Order: sequence, then C-alpha cells, then structure tokens
Amino acid sequence: MQKIVDFFNFKIRIGSDIVLTPKSIVIIILVFFLTYLFLKVFRRVAFKTLNSDTKLKFRGILTFFNYLVYLIVILITLDNVGVKVSAIFAASAALLVGIGLALQTLIQDVFSGVSILADKTVHVGDIIQVDGQVGRVENITLRTTRAVTRDNKVLIIPNHKFLTSILYNWTENGVLTKENIKFGVAYDTDVNLLKEAIIEITSNHPKVLKNPPPFLLFEDFGDSALMFQLFFSMNKSFESNLVKSDLRFKIFERLKALSIEIPFPQRVVTFKNDIPKPNEENLID
Repeated sequence: MQKIVDFFNFKIRIGSDIVLTPKSIVIIILVFFLTYLFLKVFRRVAFKTLNSDTKLKFRGILTFFNYLVYLIVILITLDNVGVKVSAIFAASAALLVGIGLALQTLIQDVFSGVSILADKTVHVGDIIQVDGQVGRVENITLRTTRAVTRDNKVLIIPNHKFLTSILYNWTENGVLTKENIKFGVAYDTDVNLLKEAIIEITSNHPKVLKNPPPFLLFEDFGDSALMFQLFFSMNKSFESNLVKSDLRFKIFERLKALSIEIPFPQRVVTFKNDIPKPNEENLID
C-alpha cells in the first residue's frame, strides 16, 4: 500500500519551479473529464427548450463558453495541485513571443473569433455578405467561419475578415428582408395599369410575403424610359436571386401581353443645318 502511495506522490520536476506528481496528473485528467460531462449536460439542458433557429444562434456562443470554462478549469486545477501557474507563464514568455510573431495572422483570427462570439456579430444560420460573397453561416470556430454559398460551395472565411472588411448581415434584424427589382417602360405607358399588373404578379408569388405588401416606386424620368423600382419582402433571402428571376420572367410576359414596351436606350440628335443629300453623280463616283 505504501508503495502505491509513494508512486502517486513521486515528484516529477520540470525546471526549478514546476513540480508534477502522478496524483496531480490523475486529478487533472479527472477534472477535465468531469468538466466535459458538465458541459455536455449543460448543452443538452440549455438547448432542450429552444427552437431550431435559436439553437443555431447560440451554438457559436456556447463554443466560446466551452473554451472559457476549460481555460478557467485548467488554471484553477494546476494551482490547486501545486503547480505555479505564474512560473509556467514566466518560463514560456520568450517562447510565446516568438510563436506570436510567427503566428500573427492565426492569433488575429483567434481574437477576432472570440470577438465575434462575444458581441454576437454573426450567428450560425445568418445570411452574410463579405467581399462580395454571399453565404449562409454553418459553423463558427475560433479561427474561421464556414458558410455555404447559393451554388452550394463552402466558403471558408478567416475571422479577421469580419473586423477588417465591411460585413453585411442580411438577417441580423430577423429573417425578413426587403428585395427590389428595377425596370423601365416607354413614356406612353399607362402607369396606373402598369402598377396594378406588377402588384398583382408580385402579390401572387408564393415566396413573397403578403405583409408588408409589395409596392411599386415611380423612381425617375429616365433619358428613354420611365424608371420604376419594385419592392417586396421575403423570409428566405438566400433564395432572393431565384425569386427575382422568376418575377422578371412574369413581369416581362405580362408587359408583353399588355403591349407595354421596354424601350432600348435611345437619343434624339438634332442637326442645326440640314444634311445635304447625296446626288446620283456622287453615288456613281
């Protein structure tokens, strides 16, 4: 029995200030295992009453919470088993500086990831636009954010991009988004008939919301056309391109049926003096 006690109390020195024993190693492993079980149960209980959309939003926050708990647990555990945490930091300070310089971008990504998770800039399930790329967020880690584009390609975004580039979060204020389509018609068009036809087409589309209702804005008197802009709302902004395309087809067909012209760009050129007509002799020459 004494041999077992002596074995667990055998001191393993790492440097002059760091001392570990088999007992302390077992305690560290046990504490980590219990922490893992606690976080697993906490996750299950926390997500039990949430709907699927809310679960997606809280997944990234919970990831940050897990990292924070593990960090606190390891520091407290090391201190309680007799390991001087300050000595570890002091011994590895120079090494950490060198690693920090070599992995500057990686560290920037990690801190950006912590910032994203902490201030809730982006959630899993959000539709975002970064550097002209649009995607639905599928996963947020400390280093990268993964999103799926409209053509089902995986977009891997380094987290520092969210802090150094302009980020558009289409669903930050909710899943409802406003979309628009611009078009022009000839000057002799009956604008009231046009408005009635466009609103009818848009309102009858299955993916366009009835409330708020769509409306047609008379935008401007263009050089060769009356310019209009159609506004409508939908709750699946990831499919907005398909809905816009479908509406354009329907609008084009309706305008054609109503004999409403979509004019080509044109200009009227007036000459101060009449252009002389070529005579027959000039044509022969």
